[in-house]
Amino acid sequence: MQLQVINSPFNQEQTELLNRLLPNLTESQKIWLSGYLSASATAVTTAGEPSLTTEIAEKKAANPITKDITILFGSQTGNTQNLAKNHGNRLKELGFNVTVQSMSDFKPNNLKKIQNLLIIVSTHGEGDPPDTAIAFHEFLLGKRAPKLEDFHYSVLALGDSSYEFFCETGKQFDERLEELGGTRLYPRVDCDLDFDEPASEWFEGVVSGLNLQLESTVSNAISSTPLSIQDSGYSRSNPYYAEVLDIIKLNGRGSNKETLHVELSIEDAGITFEPGDSLGIFPNNDPELVELLIKELGFSPTESVTINKQGEVLAFREALLTYYEITVLTKPLLQKFSEIASNPSLDELLAKGNEDKLKAYMNGRDLLDLIQDFGPLKIEAQTFVSLLRKLPTRLYSIASSYQANPDEVHLTIGAVRYHANGRDRNGVCSVQIAERIQPGDKLPIYVQNNENFKLPANPDTPIIMVGPGTGVAPFRSFLQEREEIGAKGKSWLFFGDQHFVTDFLYQTEWQNWLKDGVLTKMNIAFSRDTAEKVYVQHRMLEHSKELFDWLEEGAVLYICGDEKHMAHDVHQTLLTIIQKEGQMSLEQAEEYVAAMNQNKRYQRDVY
Repeated sequence: MQLQVINSPFNQEQTELLNRLLPNLTESQKIWLSGYLSASATAVTTAGEPSLTTEIAEKKAANPITKDITILFGSQTGNTQNLAKNHGNRLKELGFNVTVQSMSDFKPNNLKKIQNLLIIVSTHGEGDPPDTAIAFHEFLLGKRAPKLEDFHYSVLALGDSSYEFFCETGKQFDERLEELGGTRLYPRVDCDLDFDEPASEWFEGVVSGLNLQLESTVSNAISSTPLSIQDSGYSRSNPYYAEVLDIIKLNGRGSNKETLHVELSIEDAGITFEPGDSLGIFPNNDPELVELLIKELGFSPTESVTINKQGEVLAFREALLTYYEITVLTKPLLQKFSEIASNPSLDELLAKGNEDKLKAYMNGRDLLDLIQDFGPLKIEAQTFVSLLRKLPTRLYSIASSYQANPDEVHLTIGAVRYHANGRDRNGVCSVQIAERIQPGDKLPIYVQNNENFKLPANPDTPIIMVGPGTGVAPFRSFLQEREEIGAKGKSWLFFGDQHFVTDFLYQTEWQNWLKDGVLTKMNIAFSRDTAEKVYVQHRMLEHSKELFDWLEEGAVLYICGDEKHMAHDVHQTLLTIIQKEGQMSLEQAEEYVAAMNQNKRYQRDVY
C-alpha cells in the first residue's frame, strides 16, 4: 500500500521517502521501528489535555511493565527445549530478565507470581502432553489452577499434522490460560514438523506484544533469519554432510527384518553429542515414486517451481525428490486438495462425522493414492506444490558414545517395507539408506540434543534399560559411555525381537559387556520362538521383586521404542510391579511413577 499525501502529516518528499522504504522492510525491522517510535513519541498537546507521554507514564505507573519473562517448555525429543533456550538467549540480548525452565521442574504455585509467560510445548502420540509436561498439564487443567490477574502469555505449539489431534497440548494450554484470566501477548502459533520459520515469526510477534520500548536494547533488534536448533556450527538449518563409512546388516539369514548398523564419519566436523541424543537425517524421496507421481499428474519434470518464501526455485522433479513430503497424508492436505479437486467423494470423506473413515483412508496411503482416487487435477505445477508440506527430517537414536568414538556416529536403522492398498510401500529414509546409499556417499545430518533422555550424573547410579528391536540403540551408547568413564553403577538390559538366531542385535557386544561387568544383567524375549508370544514386559514381570528392589535403590528406568504398543504395555507392567512388590494401590503406584518422572528417574524416548 502506498502512502497518500492527502490527509497525511507528511509532505511530498517525506511521503516519497516512506514509500521507497516501507516495502523493503522485513517484519523484524517493522517491529523494531514500531517500538522505537513508540518509545520516543512526544505528542503535541492542546491546552488542558495531557500529552501522550504523560498518558503512557500514568499507565505504566498503574500497571508497571516488568522485564521478567518465564519460558516453560514441555519436550519429548528436545525440540521445544532447544527453541526455549534459543528464544531465551535472544530475549536476554533485548534486555529482559529471562527464566527458561522445563515444565517438570516448575513449581505450579509460582504461576501466580508470573506476569509474562511463554509456553513452548509439543504434542505426543494421540494428543497427549509430552512426559515432562504431564504434571503441569494436570495442574493447569485441574481445579487447583489459580485465577490469573495482570498475566500475559503466548503459546508456541509443535506437532505433526498427520495426527488427528494436531498440536492438541498447545491448544489446551492456550485456551486454559485464557479461561483463567490471562491475556495473549501474541496469538498461539501451531507448527508442523518444519517449525523453524513459524517459530521465528512467533518470536517476533511476542517481542512486539511485549511492547519493547527500551532504546538501549532495541538497537539489538531481532534478526529475521529463522532460528536454528543449535547456536552455531552445524545444525538443523545448516547440516553437516557426513561420509558413510559402513552399512552392516545386523539380522541373520532368514530373518523377516532388515536392521542396519550405519557408521558415519564426523572427523573434523566439530560435532559433539551425548548418550541419549538423536541424529537428524535429511532424506530424499524414492525416485520411482516421484516418477509415478509426475506421470499421473502430467506435469513436465523440468518445469520450475518456487519452493519457499525466500524464492528458491527447483525443477518440479527435483522439488518432489528433495523438498516435499509425498508419502504421508494429513487432514490439512486433504482439505486443501478438496478445494481444487471438486470431488464429491472426497468432500464426503472430510465431512463431520466421518473422522474414523478419514483416519482409515489416510493410514498407509500416500500422495499418489490421493491423486489416483480423487483426481485428475486441472491446476499448474506451482499450485500443486503449494499444497504440500516440507519433507521432514528423520530422527534416529544415536547408538554410539562420543567419548568412545569421537570421529564417528553410529545408528541402528530398521528398513521399513510393507504392502498396503495394492502397492509396496517403503520408509523414506530407511530404504534410501538400505538400497540407494553406499559407503563413501554423504548424508546431510545434524545432532538433536535430548536433555530428557540422559544417563544419571552420578555414574554409580543403577540403570534399567528397556529397548526391544531398534529401541536398543541408545543403550549401546549408554554402555559404551559407562565403559569409557569406568562407571561402577549396576546396569540391567531388557531386549526383545522376533527370533534369537536371526534378530539378536549386537549379541556379541552385550555378551562381552556382561563378561566384563559393564552390563550387570540382561533378560531377552524373542516373541516368535515360542508358541505363546513373549515380550520384554513379560520378562520384567518374571523379575518383578528384583526390579522393584533396584527402583528402591534409586535406579533410573529408561524405555526406548514404539510408543503405541510396547511403551504403553511396559508402563502398565511397571505399575503392576510397583503395586505388587510395594504393596500399593493403583493410585499410589501412579504417584510413585510420577515422582520417578519428576526426579528424572523414569525417562522415555518413544515414537
